[in-house]
Amino acid sequence: MSTEQTQDPLVIFTPSGKRGRFPVGTPVLTAARQLGVDLDSVCGGRGICSKCQITPSYGDFPKHGVTVEDGALSEWNKVEQRYDDKRGLKEGRRLGCQATVQGDIVIDVPPESQVHKQVVRKAASARVIEMDPATRLYYVEVQEPDMHEPTGDLERLKIALKEQWDLDQVTLPQSLLPRLQTVLRKGGWTITVALHKSHEGGEQQIIEMWPGLTEERIYGLAIDLGSTTIAAHLCDLRNGQVKASSGVMNPQIRFGEDLMSRVSYSMMNPGGDKEMTSAVRTAINGLTEAIATEAGIRPFQILETVFVCNPVMHHLLLGIDPVELGQAPFALATSQSLSLSARDLELNVMNENAQIYILPCIAGHVGADAAAVALSEEPNKSDDLALIVDVGTNAEILLGDKSGVLACSSPTGPAFEGAQISSGQRAAPGAIEAIRIDPVTKEPRFRVIGCEKWSDEDGFWDLTAQTGITGICGSGIIEAVAEMRIAGLVDPKGLIGSAEQTGTPRCEAEGRTNSYLIHDGTEDGGPRITVTQQDIREIQLAKSALYAGARLLMDKREVDKVDRILLAGAFGAHISALHAMVLGMIPDVPIDKVGSAGNAAGTGARIALCNIGARREVETLVRQITKIETAIEEKFQEHFVNANAIPHATDPFPELLTQVTLPEVDFNTGGDGGEGGGRRRRRRRG
Repeated sequence: MSTEQTQDPLVIFTPSGKRGRFPVGTPVLTAARQLGVDLDSVCGGRGICSKCQITPSYGDFPKHGVTVEDGALSEWNKVEQRYDDKRGLKEGRRLGCQATVQGDIVIDVPPESQVHKQVVRKAASARVIEMDPATRLYYVEVQEPDMHEPTGDLERLKIALKEQWDLDQVTLPQSLLPRLQTVLRKGGWTITVALHKSHEGGEQQIIEMWPGLTEERIYGLAIDLGSTTIAAHLCDLRNGQVKASSGVMNPQIRFGEDLMSRVSYSMMNPGGDKEMTSAVRTAINGLTEAIATEAGIRPFQILETVFVCNPVMHHLLLGIDPVELGQAPFALATSQSLSLSARDLELNVMNENAQIYILPCIAGHVGADAAAVALSEEPNKSDDLALIVDVGTNAEILLGDKSGVLACSSPTGPAFEGAQISSGQRAAPGAIEAIRIDPVTKEPRFRVIGCEKWSDEDGFWDLTAQTGITGICGSGIIEAVAEMRIAGLVDPKGLIGSAEQTGTPRCEAEGRTNSYLIHDGTEDGGPRITVTQQDIREIQLAKSALYAGARLLMDKREVDKVDRILLAGAFGAHISALHAMVLGMIPDVPIDKVGSAGNAAGTGARIALCNIGARREVETLVRQITKIETAIEEKFQEHFVNANAIPHATDPFPELLTQVTLPEVDFNTGGDGGEGGGRRRRRRRG
């Protein structure tokens, strides 16, 4: 107990996950710089530029193993007050150069305070979508009022819509009624209305109107609300064209990087669910404004939004405490689709009458995002057996063909996205995204985001001089661990060999374990980028959960092989199929049978936005999917343990072994781990 009391306070930064202990009185900006956290500052810490804004978080954080007390940062000072008076600071923000560490603290670095802005890899995939939107424009000519026929303007508008467009059961919200007479008279008794019809039939609602024939375009947002990132596509509701795509980090990361951490935060902090709801709605409002600005439109023109999200995000978006999702039987408040208005969710940047559609959830741990993937990729219409894996902080897995579809989720955690990795970071310019290790020399070469050249090519260092080499992102760490296995630096159990065992000084001793040095940038003031034994362990845990989920569905289907695999999700398109298989993330299939579905959840959201019939289709499909709950399946744990090995302890990978050599090395004490890596398996067949 006394030892703990004498320790310096622990400072944890999100979303990077970097942490360290610092003496009381250390400025947050100083702590960030020493840890290599991406926190901007151009004024030298004088409180002038405001680039180093941070958001401290208070309460219990079981994921991080800390409780943050009220006095964890120094009190608000005169410099911060002066800046707030002149330019204004968002509520809850502090200046990192002024706030000093007083106790254990969790600090979120918002996107605008990051030098190397997050690359949200959820661009819209090219897709032909049959247009049948729920919201359309209709131009009508309305009969002028007549003293001899005392009908109201609204009633005559309804008559005109029926006569000219055969539209009935039309309603007008009270918020628009005060404007109706002005619009009609300004248009000379002609008017254009935006009419939204429910996919379930029945009433049709006027949600906006313009005098005369308008030149105004109307737009919709397809939003993939993920645990880590929020990605949005702005679509023209006339032709489905994607006008802009943008994304932000989900600010709920500061409450916990994975879903169960956020559920725990809600359980242990009264009102915690409301904090997280407010944070995500504020972020969506900011994203709406940003994407409208990027596309050169007014947010007022956004009349519809479709959301896809996992169950915890679903509940927090709706303002529902997710506590029931943290314990068996993992009950959803509702699994049905929802049709709401923007006002219901406090989404006040888009048109106030904008209509919201949220896809149905499949089960307590398999959400609307998985439903959107099923809508996009249509495993239920496949002739061959397809395994679709939406890789993220929580992986959704679908297995099926025309005879039926199974679904489950696996708690992979944030390691695949660069979090909880010693040199890990989110995808941003300067992050290593691909790596190759020479199996003879054990020397690495790599490529970083923002530069197409490899590190051993002419011009690489000049092109990366501005961003530097800052860390390693999700796709990079997957390739790094797989390459280390291929090069004989890591054994099947995941142990990194010593310099003597591997024959390279890049394998450095770290206490009782070893790490592998990828890049040393200390001479230029940059970081040392290594893969540590703990990093390997984090990746093993993540990939084991993913493989075990897939294997569990295969058991239920009574098969040992699948015909093809599709990788989807934030970085599914950026994962090398070969390296994913070496790692043992996915079952063994011919490499050419592993494809990318891109951001399939986002594509599903766009389909539902642009086609009203797709909403009926996905609601029917969800009812037909068989849900498997991994948390209560005994075989899941067995599969998980066996999947810890790289690539696997018991499942053979014959297709993989036609492509690569996996050295038979063993770096346990007394193992066959001599210099050069030991015996090797046959490289190729035939």
